[in-house]
Amino acid sequence: MSETYDVAVIGGGPGGYVAAIRCGQLGLNTVCIDAWKNARGRASLGGTCLNVGCIPSKALLESSERFFQVQHDISAHGIKVENAAIDVSAMVARKDKIVTTFTAGIASLFKKNNVKSVHGTGKLLKRDDSAEAWRIEVVDGDTVQHVQAKHVIVATGSVPRQLPMITVDNDRILDNAGALSLSETPQRLGVIGAGVIGLEMGSVWRRLGAEVTILEAMPEFLMAADAQIAQEARKIFTKETGLKILTGVKINAINTGDAQVTVDYLDAEGNAQQLLIDKLIVAIGRVPNTTGLGVDENGLKLDERGFIVVDDYCRTSLSNVYAVGDVVRGPMLAHKASEEGVFVAEAIAASVNGDGQQHEVVDFNTIPWVIYTAPEIAWVGKNEQELKAAGIPYKTGQFPFMANGRARAINAASGFVKVLAHAETDRVLGVHMIGPHVSELISEAVMAMAFSACSEDIAAIVHAHPSLSEVFHEAALAANNRALHI
Repeated sequence: MSETYDVAVIGGGPGGYVAAIRCGQLGLNTVCIDAWKNARGRASLGGTCLNVGCIPSKALLESSERFFQVQHDISAHGIKVENAAIDVSAMVARKDKIVTTFTAGIASLFKKNNVKSVHGTGKLLKRDDSAEAWRIEVVDGDTVQHVQAKHVIVATGSVPRQLPMITVDNDRILDNAGALSLSETPQRLGVIGAGVIGLEMGSVWRRLGAEVTILEAMPEFLMAADAQIAQEARKIFTKETGLKILTGVKINAINTGDAQVTVDYLDAEGNAQQLLIDKLIVAIGRVPNTTGLGVDENGLKLDERGFIVVDDYCRTSLSNVYAVGDVVRGPMLAHKASEEGVFVAEAIAASVNGDGQQHEVVDFNTIPWVIYTAPEIAWVGKNEQELKAAGIPYKTGQFPFMANGRARAINAASGFVKVLAHAETDRVLGVHMIGPHVSELISEAVMAMAFSACSEDIAAIVHAHPSLSEVFHEAALAANNRALHI
């Protein structure tokens, strides 16, 4: 009989590897099963986020933004640069080195916390009610082995949603992985989907010189964001960055030839249009990844959209089987997956140790969203559309980066911060930002909401001067008609 683990984690992305590490820290005998291989065919922990998502995309965004600044913004500082050029291969190599460093770092953390790593695709086998542990079949090429565990955490993540009319080949038709690995800047780039991935990848290659056209099916731009933020973002991306963004588009056909890709579509007015491009990025969202889990055999319940059904405590329909991250309900965000992973690990440890400790569930209302464009976009909590639809009385405080000394000093003064607070209790209901480094500023808003702060609480806190955080401070003051510098 093979060793029986306390916990087996299926999936090594932000939800899975964090859950495994936390289990190890809590003294649970833990194994993490992950099938990811890098371009060299080697096992690579970290899932989509680390290998072809969050981390590599931010590396390219940073490189492309610096190049764009040298070309367009650096002269404002009195710095002259002539004949600036971009070495795309070197940029991509830097990105790959960062990824390799962090994947190796996860492997080191596994060793430090006594987590065993097994490479392969994990399939949860059907279990008799009398069995004390789950059996997991792990397939890695021609090699098949079995792992036993008393508790299982499924963290298999998500995969790109496919367009039925075209196949991604990562040559001319690209998904997020292909978009991160281009060896040269295409002259003409098309993007289908104006979500986070589409905007970030479109921004990278636009800054490096490509003509970028983004086609979005939804009637409005960034409908998940606050409408005022979305309007400001579209204006900036169009005028300052040069992205061409078309909404209300219906794709009719996509054809690839030897020299170009042709996209036939209907515009928002129903007129037939054609887009000729060199490369096309398909970024129409992601779907839960349950392939190979054996859901038909083991009875793991899925909902109508293919997500694993879980309760508020991430418990599935199967005894002692949990699921976290993109494969379950809620926002498909790495930090959400990690928090759920920690929550489940601590819940399992409590049940194993018998201390009956109650752990707080993850509050989706205080999970921040970030789009790492330039300027960045970030928000947490409810937007104005949602508050109006729910009939919740609210007040608004807003302050522009244009009136902030630090923003002017770094020559990045586009955008604003908006605070939404309850009209009667003053409790903060949502914070929305577009501007420089708001991916960092949003954390103060998250903390404020997590501790049920009022806008007056934020207004009463001393913020360093000069700093970008003063814009959040002034927006909170503005919610009570007390803004000082405008």
